[in-house]
Amino acid sequence: QIRLVESGGGLVQAGGSLRLSCAASMDTVCISAIDWYRQAPGKERELVAGMTSDDRTYFEDSVKGRFTLSRDKNKDTVYLQMNDLNREDTAIYYCKAEVVESATYGGRYYPCPTAVFGFWGQGTQVTVSS
Repeated sequence: QIRLVESGGGLVQAGGSLRLSCAASMDTVCISAIDWYRQAPGKERELVAGMTSDDRTYFEDSVKGRFTLSRDKNKDTVYLQMNDLNREDTAIYYCKAEVVESATYGGRYYPCPTAVFGFWGQGTQVTVSS
């Protein structure tokens, strides 16, 4: 089963920066994209950004120009760099793996795992103070 572990959250003043990490393990050949979501208190979980396995990226309008994505393929880790943070960015941030049905690994067919609710990390808290 795919496992995702986020890290890098914390408390930061408005205007500051944080870098979140999402490290994937197990069946990583099945991951087609890593998405970042966030959920603020009393609000729905929302998609913030995403990066595909071929490095295409997506950013929600409110974070464009402030957030960037990068990847360390050797570590199976995707980074969300967050700059110029404001109080509206306060939330729990989750990464989620988009998974294909099957992959080719070592020249062989590789069936990929499935999960009813998808593959999510445990979340990391980001708090921005004024």
